[in-house]
Amino acid sequence: MTSIFQILMLLIDVAFFIVIAHIIMSWLINFGVLNLNQPIVAQLWDGLNRMLEPVYGPIRRRLPMMGGLDLAPLIVILALYVTEILLRNNVAMFL
Repeated sequence: MTSIFQILMLLIDVAFFIVIAHIIMSWLINFGVLNLNQPIVAQLWDGLNRMLEPVYGPIRRRLPMMGGLDLAPLIVILALYVTEILLRNNVAMFL
């Protein structure tokens, strides 16, 4: 059963990495460091958006409008941390 716990922790780590990559890439695009006219950048950006939009969409609909500030990634990161804490505190269930 510890393998299930380890797999869940790995999935949380991968999800966290994907969200962080999306945040950093959005900053680089907005500051003009990356150009969406480059095919590799456009493919990566499209892939990250397709993965994360089903997660961000419902969160964005529930959050109030904050102008140009998008708090959906922050909520997702907090939810991932909360899930990780809950799993670590209840690791006895997996033993």
